[in-house]
Amino acid sequence: MKKICHMSSAHYGLDIRIFLKECVSLAAAGYDTHLVINATVADAKEAAAYGVTLHPLNYVPVSKRFSRMSVHAWRCYATARELDADLYHFHDPELIPYGLLLARRGKQVIFDAHEDLPGEIYSKDWVPLPARRMLAGAARWLENHGAAHIAAVVAATPYIGSLFEGPAKRVEVINNYPLIGELVPQEHEIAGPRDSVCYVGGIDDIRGIREVIQAIGRTPSRLLLAGKFAKDALRSEVMRYVGWSQVKEYGFVDRKKISEIMARSFSGLVTLHQVPNFVNSQPIKMFEYMSAGVPVIASDFPLWREVIDGNECGICVDQNDPESIAAAIRHLHERPEEVVRMGENGRRAIQSKYRWDCEEKKLIALYRDLLGS
Repeated sequence: MKKICHMSSAHYGLDIRIFLKECVSLAAAGYDTHLVINATVADAKEAAAYGVTLHPLNYVPVSKRFSRMSVHAWRCYATARELDADLYHFHDPELIPYGLLLARRGKQVIFDAHEDLPGEIYSKDWVPLPARRMLAGAARWLENHGAAHIAAVVAATPYIGSLFEGPAKRVEVINNYPLIGELVPQEHEIAGPRDSVCYVGGIDDIRGIREVIQAIGRTPSRLLLAGKFAKDALRSEVMRYVGWSQVKEYGFVDRKKISEIMARSFSGLVTLHQVPNFVNSQPIKMFEYMSAGVPVIASDFPLWREVIDGNECGICVDQNDPESIAAAIRHLHERPEEVVRMGENGRRAIQSKYRWDCEEKKLIALYRDLLGS
C-alpha cells in the first residue's frame, strides 16, 4: 500500500477541502493516508474513523504570522519527513521550500494552490501599500519556481490553474465543489420556517460585512451570522449599526449547525468585495448554499453571474451598495415561490455538475499516474 502525506502549517483541524474531501477520498481509494496539520487529539480520533492518520501540530496564534511561516512550517516539514511517504501533498505557499527538499529526496510532490497568492497579497492590509507589488512579484516567482521542480500542481479553480500552465510540469484542476447531501438536514432536524437570510464563513471588511449589516437593517428579515470576525474592532464597529439588532450571531460552528442555519434561510449571502483574489474565485459557500437548496445573493462578478444566472439560482447585486443587497433580500422575502424554484434549481445544478465526487475521480487518477495503479 502506497503511503501518502498531506501537510499544512496554516490550516486547522479537519479542514473541509484538505481532510474531508481529499484525504478521506484518498483513504477510501486504498492509500495509507496521513495528514500533518494544526489539530487536537480529538481531531485525530475522528480522522481515524475515516481511515486517515492525523499527526497533530501545536496551534500557533494567528498574530505570530512570521513564526507560523518559518519555525512552524519547519516543524510541519520535519514531522512529515519522518513519515517517509511515497508522495507528499502540501497546501501552503510557505511550504514550497520544503516541498523542493522532499522532491530532491526522490519523493513525488504536489502543491495544492487554494488561491491566487499574489492577488491575495494586494488585499492584505498588514502589508504596506508600497511593498505589495514587490511582495506579490516575489510570491509569483516562488510559486513558479516551486511548480517547475515538483511533480504537479493541484489548483482549486480553473483560473488558479491557468496561472501555473507555463512553469508547472503538470496542472490538475480539482474544484472545491460540495459533498452531495452533506448540508441537507433531515426533516426532523429542521426547527422553524425559512424566515431569515444567512452568511456563513470568515467575517472581515473585504467580505462585505459592513454592507451586509447595513442592508439587513433596511429589510424585515433576520441575519443568521456564522463565522469568526477577523478583527475585534470590526465587530465592535458593526455592532453599532442599526441593522445589528436583526442579527443572530453564532460565531464559529460545526457542519451540522451550518446545515441547520441554511435550513432556516431563504437566501445565503456571498457579497464579497471586488479584490483580485475574489473576482476569479469559486467561493465554496456559494456552492454550499446551492447544495442546501438556498438561493444565493452574490457579488456581480462575471464568473459568479455565469453560475447564478446560468442556473437561475439567485440574484447578483452591487456588493458595495447596501440598498442593492437589501432590495434582493426584500424581493426574495416577498416571493416564497421564487425561493423554492431557485433553491431547487441550485440543488439540481450541484447534482448535475458542481459535485465533489467528480473532482475526486480526477484526484485519484492523478495519484495513480504518479504512483502507479
